[in-house]
Amino acid sequence: MVTIKWLGHAGWMIKFSKATVLIDPFLTQNPTAAMKESEIDRADFIVITHEHFDHVGDAFAISKRTGAKIVGMFELSQMGKEQGVPEENFIGMNKGNLTQFGDVSIGLTHADHSGNECGALVSGDGKTIYHAGDTALFGDMKLIGELYHPDAALLPIGGFFTMSPKEAAVAAKLIGAKYTIPMHFNTFPPIEQDPDKFAELVKEGTTVKVMKSGEEFTLQ
Repeated sequence: MVTIKWLGHAGWMIKFSKATVLIDPFLTQNPTAAMKESEIDRADFIVITHEHFDHVGDAFAISKRTGAKIVGMFELSQMGKEQGVPEENFIGMNKGNLTQFGDVSIGLTHADHSGNECGALVSGDGKTIYHAGDTALFGDMKLIGELYHPDAALLPIGGFFTMSPKEAAVAAKLIGAKYTIPMHFNTFPPIEQDPDKFAELVKEGTTVKVMKSGEEFTLQ
C-alpha cells in the first residue's frame, strides 16, 4: 500500500511499506501547510525539485534532525552545506533515469522553470508517482508517461510561475497517469485558481483527484 499526503503548496509525503519520501516540504512559511516541520518524525529521503524557497522549504532542517537523504540537482548540496547539513546527507543527481536507493527508486526529469529545476519520479511497492515540480507545459511529458506509466501525476496549476489549469489539462492528457492531482495553487494571491475548473478541463485518459491540504490518498 502506498499513500500520498498533500502537505500544502507543492509539498508531499509519500509512504511506502519500507520508506517515507518527502517532496518539496515547504512548511514553516506556508500559510496552507498541513503540519509543522517539528511534526515530521520520519523521513528517509527528501526530494527537492529546485532551489526556490517555497520548494527547498524545511528540507535542510528535516534532514539534519532525521538523517534523511536529500535528493536533487547537484548544486543543492552547496546550499545545504552552508546551513550545516552533513555532506553525507546529500545525493546530488542530475536528470536522466530512475535509480534504486534501497527499497525505492528516484529519478529526476526535465522541467521548464528556473532555479536548477527538475521534476521527480518516485517508485516503490509497484507504484510510481510523478511530481512535475514547477514547470511550464512541454511536449516531452508524453515520454514521461510512455516510459514510466505513473500511477499518479502531481501537477502545478497555479499559473503565473507555472502552468495554469489550461496548460495543466494538456499535460494530464500527455502523461496519462491513472490519477492526476493538482497542486501549487491558492498559496499566494498570484496563483489563485479553482481546481474544480481544472478537473472540468480534463476530459479523458486520467482521473482527477482534487485534494485538500493534509488529506491522504491511497494508490490502488
